[in-house]
Amino acid sequence: MIICTIYKSPLKDEMYLYVDKKDELKKVPEALIEMFGTPSHLMDMPMLPGRKLARVDVEKMLEGIKEKGFYLQMPPPKEDYMLDLYPNRPETGVR
Repeated sequence: MIICTIYKSPLKDEMYLYVDKKDELKKVPEALIEMFGTPSHLMDMPMLPGRKLARVDVEKMLEGIKEKGFYLQMPPPKEDYMLDLYPNRPETGVR
């Protein structure tokens, strides 16, 4: 069992970083921190194999922490219908 610390990205909605509490962010590459933004502490929780989380495979998350020192949860893909809400909208403003 490990105590997992979970951080939320201030730059990417629904992106989370999982690390072993005893290591904190020491094993997370600087390039990842730059892309992720300054991590915002969300919570600490004990993690055991077999535990259920909403959008994370706990086995993969624990393996990532064991091998790399962290696990990055990416945001879910956007629904296709959301991409077509403003088809005539240029990137720089609203039409």
